[in-house]
Order: sequence, then structure tokens, then C-alpha cells
Amino acid sequence: MANILQTLEAEEKARLIANRAIPDFQPGDTLRVMVKIKEGERERIQAFEGVCIARDSGGVNETFTVRKISFGEGVERKFPILSPNIDSIEVKRRGVVRRAKLYYLRDRRGKSARIAERQSVRPAKGAVVPVTGSDDKGGDEA
Repeated sequence: MANILQTLEAEEKARLIANRAIPDFQPGDTLRVMVKIKEGERERIQAFEGVCIARDSGGVNETFTVRKISFGEGVERKFPILSPNIDSIEVKRRGVVRRAKLYYLRDRRGKSARIAERQSVRPAKGAVVPVTGSDDKGGDEA
């Protein structure tokens, strides 16, 4: 019974992901989430930019939490990854953290709430990386 449910969920997730580009991000990364907002008959797109403090796996129900400081107040928003209300997700910068959940940032203000930027970004899955340099190790050959 569980295998049937897992199979159906995997198929549904693959179908939903095929329609949209979801970048590879993790907690500590600064994201800009473009959210569709409906006001009466009009629909507009609003940017919500902040630090991803958590990512909760759950197959089709996977969510992530973004925290930003707006006018001196901390604002957190939890988004389902496959929500139709999300227009796009853009990774602005990558952060170096050693935790999966960054809830400790809620208690921090100013410089102590900063996250160091990751210097070397690993290539995306399936990306072709050009190899530069030669095979010479720099030693003398006799």
C-alpha cells in the first residue's frame, strides 16, 4: 500500500516540477521569491527577498521559510515549493551555514545576524564543467 502512495506522489511531483524551474537552494541562501498576489480582478507580482531559514521536505508538500527584516520588524513567510502562487524563485547569494534550521536568527539583530557568503559555488546537477590547465604536475622529469 505504501509503495503505491509513494509511486503516485513521485509521479505527481515529477509532473509539477516539469512545468517550472526550481533552483537548487538550501538554508542560508538569500532568495527572491516572486509571489502572485490577486487584488480583486487584478493580479500582480510582488517580490519577497530574504534569507531561507528552513526547508521542510515532504514530497509534493515540500515547503521553505524565508525571513526578512522589514522596517525593523522580522517577517517570515512559509512557501510551498510547488505553489501556483509562486511565479519564480531566484537565488541572490549563497550562504555558509552548519545547520539545517536557522531559527536562531530570530533572536539576533544587526551584525550577529549576518551569514557568510559561500565563495565557490558547486555546479548544478548535470552541468558540464570545462576543465582548464594541463596534466603537468609541475615536477621535473629526468
